[in-house]
Amino acid sequence: MLTRIAFSFVALAFAFLTCSTPASAQSWSFDARSIALGGGSGSNLATDMVEEQQTYRAIVLPFGLLQVLSDIDKFDPSSDQFDLVRAVEYAASPLHFVVGRGTTSTGEAFITDIRNAGLSRDLNAYRGFAPASELRAEGLAAPSYGKTFFVSGDRSGAFHGIRIGAGPYLSTTTVGFIDPRLIDVLASSTPIAIPNKHFVLTDNSQGQIALAITGGYRGRIAWPIGVGGGSEREGLYVAADYNYLHGFRLEDFGMTVNLDTDGAGLLTILPSATPIAIRHASARSGRGMAIDVGVTAVVNQWEVGFGANGLGNRITWTGVEQETFTLTSLVTGDSEFIESPATLIGDRRVELPVDYRGSVAFNSEAWAAVTEVGRGFLGTSFHGGLERRFERIELRGGARYINEKWNPTGGVGFNLSPRVSFDVAAFGTTANVERKRQLAVAASLRLNRLN
Repeated sequence: MLTRIAFSFVALAFAFLTCSTPASAQSWSFDARSIALGGGSGSNLATDMVEEQQTYRAIVLPFGLLQVLSDIDKFDPSSDQFDLVRAVEYAASPLHFVVGRGTTSTGEAFITDIRNAGLSRDLNAYRGFAPASELRAEGLAAPSYGKTFFVSGDRSGAFHGIRIGAGPYLSTTTVGFIDPRLIDVLASSTPIAIPNKHFVLTDNSQGQIALAITGGYRGRIAWPIGVGGGSEREGLYVAADYNYLHGFRLEDFGMTVNLDTDGAGLLTILPSATPIAIRHASARSGRGMAIDVGVTAVVNQWEVGFGANGLGNRITWTGVEQETFTLTSLVTGDSEFIESPATLIGDRRVELPVDYRGSVAFNSEAWAAVTEVGRGFLGTSFHGGLERRFERIELRGGARYINEKWNPTGGVGFNLSPRVSFDVAAFGTTANVERKRQLAVAASLRLNRLN
């Protein structure tokens, strides 16, 4: 069983290494209107309170699933059509239709041959795809389900309340490196001579599964007389959560792949370095905490917010065990890993980046604008967009910057009736192994709340 785990990890790690675009809020969003305005990747507790009072609910139209389901064999390891990298690409953006999806190269043969220890000694045989050299994918999914109990006031005005909730806490981080010289070979349109070379591929991946039990404060403070326009939505929103984290599973993998060529430029039968070395650490029990805070001011048509999620974030895992897997050759067809006994290595503390978000929004009868700047997972991000509203149609445009890449967004909304609208959005995505920008289309129904 452990050997099968090692096999699966070799393939899966390289798949994430070559197409490690995280499943962002844009790729998984149900709201085409939000996507057209640049989308968002973070969360501010206080801004979420304001959005609870938004005037509509979005229902996604998942046309992308038609593409995924029509190519379902890519997910089946027993099928001749199985392609792990393509499966990861599909999982990164399953809801929305991607133009040209499935036309990019995935390096399927290269990954399969590594997994089966059946690499061609001539690496030029795998030319045709060009992954990036340094890759990072990381994210946290921590939806909280609960209820706010009002100590004073209610949602229609100023209030103070206590929130109690719980929800899953799932984090993942993958950091990988592929030797740029190997990428030059794979990306070349003609064979390249590579005598006496040593190529290295590395990946470090970590995942956590935990339960977050949350206790927090929710409040809205009314503005003094003379400030704002006096609407029920206006005020200073303040929120804070303390999350107790009960960990159920830690998985931590480190992998190194060494490719050595001889004087003829072919992979050696007896390499100087272990072709594949995998380190696997795991634990089944952890305890930790995280604090989330946010504040948002709503005055007239303006909304300004700031939030920080994951302050003091940490889980200390106990009883961590570690084992190693090694493969002595990648070309002989002998895919049996040499396994070491599991050893107890003590406790491990895992910390995640603090996610900071600042946002400004404007909303009038004819215009709407949103901007958000963040710093946290995947570094600095920006999301922004503008909307012009007419009686029957709404025009939108924007842009997003994340993972050091800019992508445009745009869309249109059709007001079919006072209660129902249809929104469509187009946005750029690079969720593929070759990092080619592709056009994606999102659609959703908007159920408007009538006053």
